[in-house]
Amino acid sequence: MTVSIAVAGAAGRMGRAIIAAAAADNRFRLAGGTERTDSHALGMDLGALAGGDGFGIAAADSVHTAATSADVWLDFTTPEATLDALDALASTQVKAAVIGTTGLSAEQEARVADAAKRIAIVRSGNFSLGVNLLAGLVRQAAAKLGQGWDIEITEAHHRRKVDAPSGTALLLGEAAAQGRDVSLDNTRLKLREGITGERPDGGIGFSAIRGGGIVGDHDVAFVSEREIVTLSHRALDRAVFADGALAAALWVADKPPGLYSMQDVLGL
Repeated sequence: MTVSIAVAGAAGRMGRAIIAAAAADNRFRLAGGTERTDSHALGMDLGALAGGDGFGIAAADSVHTAATSADVWLDFTTPEATLDALDALASTQVKAAVIGTTGLSAEQEARVADAAKRIAIVRSGNFSLGVNLLAGLVRQAAAKLGQGWDIEITEAHHRRKVDAPSGTALLLGEAAAQGRDVSLDNTRLKLREGITGERPDGGIGFSAIRGGGIVGDHDVAFVSEREIVTLSHRALDRAVFADGALAAALWVADKPPGLYSMQDVLGL
């Protein structure tokens, strides 16, 4: 089975990683890619953008042009660009999408879910196998350890990341909340600054580090009065996210419309 893919944000860090990984895997055919109208990469060959040989396919500023012959759309860009692309895909043959964009509001997430009534969408804050295994462990730990243990999630990323907490941190927070059978919206603690008072019982806290070229580190600490249990994941190469995104593309290519997660893809 060969899956034809189109990649949004082809010159971005994830876009380039996905293109490079797909070029080395004969299960994929690159149909096209997009870039912003003001991008220096617009019109450049997608293969060259990914640091390889030319494909004879140029980065376009039109979703319709990039996705004309694609089966699956892969998008790790910005909330606004992702939503615009999902709308534009209605006029293409694309039947599935892999969405890894982070920083979406609740309203924007609802729009993604609405698009999933038309096409199959795999939506995740992180496409790493290790992170999704970590989420399963966090869910189990939260269920077993109970309300007497405080939960703190710390994430670290490169200095160019524009949103916080990361999508992965929120994914882990959701896993912890599910383990406790509560809503993350109701238990997520506000950013600490100034005189904050005591930590409320049952809250799930987040903190973010931004610096240098950190690919992605995540720690989930369960803290009691007498001991600490920490579950961790460290990404050493952005290729792990690209590999997961392509695994999701293969899986979702023939699925019916609906909103899926990496837990579905991996059968976890």
